[in-house]
Amino acid sequence: MHANQSKTSSHRDRGFTLIELMVAVVIAGILASIAIPSYQAYVRRGQLAEAFATLSDMRVKMEQWYQDNKFYGAAVNSTACPTLPSYTVFPISGKYFRMECDGLGAAPAQTFTVRAVGTAGLTSGYTYTLNQSGVKGTTSFAGASSTAACWLTKAGSCDN
Repeated sequence: MHANQSKTSSHRDRGFTLIELMVAVVIAGILASIAIPSYQAYVRRGQLAEAFATLSDMRVKMEQWYQDNKFYGAAVNSTACPTLPSYTVFPISGKYFRMECDGLGAAPAQTFTVRAVGTAGLTSGYTYTLNQSGVKGTTSFAGASSTAACWLTKAGSCDN
């Protein structure tokens, strides 16, 4: 019997049972189902920074244009957006967003709105706006329409 017992225990030491392997796969699946969406949300928030930085920069350049010309349009009787330093013609394509001059007020334009529309993977379905008064807006968040008067970075959380 002693010989038989050592043969059985050496047989068990050679690997994992099917149950042990299935438990390990289930645990890995649960961890992945939690980690992957969290990681994607983290990456997306980093990509949203392109929209926020570019919109803020465009607002500064629109204000510089206004200081020089006393209107936001390309010309005194125009409702077309001007060509800004570092920005050629609208729309402007970034890595994750397309920047648009959403609208100017009636000529001579005293108001403007610039918009960033998500174009790539994780930013598709996200649209942000900024106007001459510095009012931020989110019109589309994760593919759903929004009326938030701020730049949403995650559901219910504004970037101020």
